[in-house]
Amino acid sequence: MSGKLDEEIKRWTVRRKSVLVMDIIQGKTTIREASQAFDLPASEIEHWVAEGKRGLENALRVNPLDVKEQYERQIKELQQAYGEAMLELRGKKKQQVSAPDEEAR
Repeated sequence: MSGKLDEEIKRWTVRRKSVLVMDIIQGKTTIREASQAFDLPASEIEHWVAEGKRGLENALRVNPLDVKEQYERQIKELQQAYGEAMLELRGKKKQQVSAPDEEAR
């Protein structure tokens, strides 16, 4: 791993996270190795890597979105997915309620 991360880390600053994420992206270490070395949950490191890739992708856009726009877009997508899931759930409940009535006939 990078020499910048060899000392004992008491607090994970943005700079330290970015160094670790770059080490993972460049293949210098793996999420599993970093998880074991720094006693961190692999899921947390995976989240850092995903956020780093998302930020990198945004930075390379012709017209990068600001953070507020990114979060607003995420919220809109999540609200849409939630609405679709609720409609599907309501449809299944209606089928369950009407199914016993049809069987009784």
